[in-house]
Amino acid sequence: MHNNTLIVITGPTGVGKTAAAIEVARRLGCDIINADSRQVFRGIPIGTAAPTPEEQALVKHHFVQFKELDEYYSAAQFEADVMALLPELWTKGDHVVMCGGSMMYVDAVCRGIDPIPDISPEVRQAVKQQWQEQGLEPLLGELKRLDPAYYEQVDKLNPKRVIHAIEVCRQAGVPYSSLRTGRVKPRPFNIVKMSLNIERAKLFDRINRRVDAMMEQGLEQEARSVYHLRHLNSLNTVGYKEMFAHFDGTMDRHTAIERIKKNTRVYAKKQLTWLQRDTAITWCTPNECLHTVKDY
Repeated sequence: MHNNTLIVITGPTGVGKTAAAIEVARRLGCDIINADSRQVFRGIPIGTAAPTPEEQALVKHHFVQFKELDEYYSAAQFEADVMALLPELWTKGDHVVMCGGSMMYVDAVCRGIDPIPDISPEVRQAVKQQWQEQGLEPLLGELKRLDPAYYEQVDKLNPKRVIHAIEVCRQAGVPYSSLRTGRVKPRPFNIVKMSLNIERAKLFDRINRRVDAMMEQGLEQEARSVYHLRHLNSLNTVGYKEMFAHFDGTMDRHTAIERIKKNTRVYAKKQLTWLQRDTAITWCTPNECLHTVKDY
């Protein structure tokens, strides 16, 4: 039995993960690894609800705002970076907290990711250009031809998943599905996974109020400062997409704000659906989090 334990605190957006993780990490005297795929980027702290300088002063956070918006970063890179960092963190103590709601990032560390080839900039640009010029249909046709097995299971309304599969097929020269083994990699440490959750109506109210707070903190100005980079994948996310539509003149300001709230609530439901599939998760409220950790 390993003594080293990774405590994963996940859950839907807006539930209070950051505050709970800081409380747990302070009690255990350990660092926090950020597992939010948007908080890794610089320049967008308000819209991504990144830990504030004050919060980061309480506990050392890793992988927060360490990439430029135009830098490519993936769950596979995150897995490699975290696995390289953990041995250093274990020298400080037996615990490390990992906090975030990006399920692909959480799974990358807890389960491991299949070795998918790195996509060359040429292949990535070619697929992206085809999608922008022709839409998703031709890419779906190509996927059906190159990888019928994955075509049957992919969410055909999710451009990101379809595009990634096409990129891998073109880069590797083999079906994407043939590289997806789904095998869990053994880890040389214990993993305790907790998902925070609260009553649905309270969660949605917290989300709505958090969006209002973001607007007061300057989300609109932050979005304007990166508007010229709106084509980047790092900004293809709730909060910025709606603000960009407002700047484009296709949505008025009030509608944009209400749409951010709605799309954030939809995202929270998707996160909960994903988490409910994981039988290794212990569910608790933010207030119960610290008490639950004491059981391990």
